[in-house]
Amino acid sequence: MLTVTDMHAYYGKSHILQGINMEIAQGEIVALLGRNGVGRSTTCKAIMGEVEPHGSVKFKGVEIAGSKAYEVANMGIGYVPENRDIFPGLTTRQNLSLGLKFRQKDGAGRWSMENMFDMFENLKTRADVEASVLSGGEQQMLTICRTLMGDPDLIMIDEPTEGLSPQMVQRVAELVKEIARRDVAILLVEQKLAIALDIAHRVYVMGHGEVVFEGTPADLRQREDIRNEWLAV
Repeated sequence: MLTVTDMHAYYGKSHILQGINMEIAQGEIVALLGRNGVGRSTTCKAIMGEVEPHGSVKFKGVEIAGSKAYEVANMGIGYVPENRDIFPGLTTRQNLSLGLKFRQKDGAGRWSMENMFDMFENLKTRADVEASVLSGGEQQMLTICRTLMGDPDLIMIDEPTEGLSPQMVQRVAELVKEIARRDVAILLVEQKLAIALDIAHRVYVMGHGEVVFEGTPADLRQREDIRNEWLAV
C-alpha cells in the first residue's frame, strides 16, 4: 500500500529525516514510536506533501513524492494532525460533511455520517451544535471521523490519545481497530507505548531522524535495550 524509501526532509538547513524506510500493507496498523522531536510528525507531513520529501514515497505503486497535499488526499491518503484542526464555528454535522470528497457526494464509500453517529453517541447528541463546545476527546473523535468521511485507503493519525481520559483513550483504540477491519491501512504516531503495542501489527521506533528498530510488538517487548535507549522518558 505505502512504501517509503530513503526519505529525507529538511526545515531550512536542519536535516530532520535522515533516510526513512517504511512499508505499510492494506489493513495493517503500523505504530511509529519515539520521543518528541525525533521526526515522527515530520514523517507524516512529508508523506502527505506538507513538507517536501527527498527520496521515494510510493502509494499503491505510484510515486507521490513531490505531489501537493490535496493531490495526495485525492489519491486516498487521509491525515489527522496532532492539533485537531476542526472548524470551531461549524456544527459537528457540518465538520463531518466537509470530509466528503467531491466524487463521494453520492454517498458511496466505507463510511457514512450514520456510521459515525452509531459509533459515537456523543457526536450524534451534539450533531447540530458548534464544534467549539465539544470536549477535547469529542473533538479528537470528530477530527478522525471527518477524515474517514473522505474514505481513505490509508490514514495517518498523529498522537490521537494526547490529553484524553483513559475512557476516551480506549474509545480511540477501538476506533483504530475498526478502521483496520475495514481494510484501511493505518500509520499511528503514538506516545503511549502500551496502547501502541496493544493495537499495532508492526512498529517502527525512530531516533534522531532515523528508524532504529522495526518489528512486531512482541519483538519490541523483548528488546529492553531499545525501549530504554529510545523510548524511556
